[in-house]
Amino acid sequence: MPQHVPFSLLEAFPRSAQQHTPAHPPQPRRIVFLARRDLGNPAAGGSELLVDRLADGLTRLGHQVTLLCGGPAAFRDYRVVSAGGDLSHYLRAKSSFARQVGDCDLLVEVCNGMPYLAPLWHDGPTLCLVNHVHTELWSMRFGGPLAPAARLGRRLEHWALAGAQPKKQRKKQEKKKQKNLLVAVSTSTAHALRDIGVERERIRVVHNGVEEPGPRAERSPEPLFVAVGRLVEYKRIDLLLRLWERVRPVTGGRLVIVGDGPERAALEQLAGPDVEFTGYVSDAEKHRLLCEAWLLLHPSAVEGWGLVVTEAAARETPAIAFDVPGLRDSVVDGETGVLARGESSFAAAWCALALSTDRRVLMGKAARERAARYRWGHTVRRFRAVAGEAVRDWVP
Repeated sequence: MPQHVPFSLLEAFPRSAQQHTPAHPPQPRRIVFLARRDLGNPAAGGSELLVDRLADGLTRLGHQVTLLCGGPAAFRDYRVVSAGGDLSHYLRAKSSFARQVGDCDLLVEVCNGMPYLAPLWHDGPTLCLVNHVHTELWSMRFGGPLAPAARLGRRLEHWALAGAQPKKQRKKQEKKKQKNLLVAVSTSTAHALRDIGVERERIRVVHNGVEEPGPRAERSPEPLFVAVGRLVEYKRIDLLLRLWERVRPVTGGRLVIVGDGPERAALEQLAGPDVEFTGYVSDAEKHRLLCEAWLLLHPSAVEGWGLVVTEAAARETPAIAFDVPGLRDSVVDGETGVLARGESSFAAAWCALALSTDRRVLMGKAARERAARYRWGHTVRRFRAVAGEAVRDWVP
């Protein structure tokens, strides 16, 4: 049986977490999220959904929320401001903040690989939101002649997360040990932060939530397997397509790939029979597919949490994933799905669950019960508590 990481960092490191979480921390009124994309961006994914749910939830609780992002800015119930292009906005973040925002009670930097280094230029409380540490992903994205860029990006990300502190904080470090806090979306991410040198006292875990699903659609009478995500290298849909050639003769049925991305054309060339690429779909269509699916397949190399796993679980659809950071948090091996340790065990679990209706149904029910513990309302309230803590511990 696999060694499971603790359910929550509050259980993994209870003393540090309890010492730094006051019962009624002060609440920031003006909150700014600094992130790469808005949810309406065609390249948006789980990180953008999390930021949107946090921003929307905080707005409903009476906070004044602004999202400063790259690319297009859509209309929301909270303010969304474009700071430039998808990459150029990293360089313009400081000037765009000064020009278009001016001031705030808390600046939340969403670090997805490339940092904004907000603690170095923002004279006020900051909070870093981390989905996952990109340690191994840099070499996957920038290989061969671009390997130096991967090494540089990895070092910059690690330094930004573990070492970048404002001068005022550094000068007063001997008097006050608390540094800027980091929010991890899973215990796996929390441990990854510890591995690169982030003190455990700075880390808080705020899990992703999930919407209460609408009326269920009927399960497909024929085998239907679904994978959902942005089509990029580390999601490893190419591996899934190769495994499908081994699984299809045993199970029959269809494999549906939901999502889009730069790898789509190459993946469509690789796909064999009975594979469908849907591109982006509406929430209603995603709901229907997750309800109808026999299994959710998630071959990703790493995740912060694996939001779609919880979305599928809420619809009684178990998941098969690899035993990797993030997915080992969202999938309980043998209960709500299966965590594979290699390609052969992934294919074997796929076949076994497809052929065992009783086991699949039991896992689906267990998955739904666990998903009921994760709702966006709880996520927002937990994040608000950490935001209050970040403001309280700021050294002016």
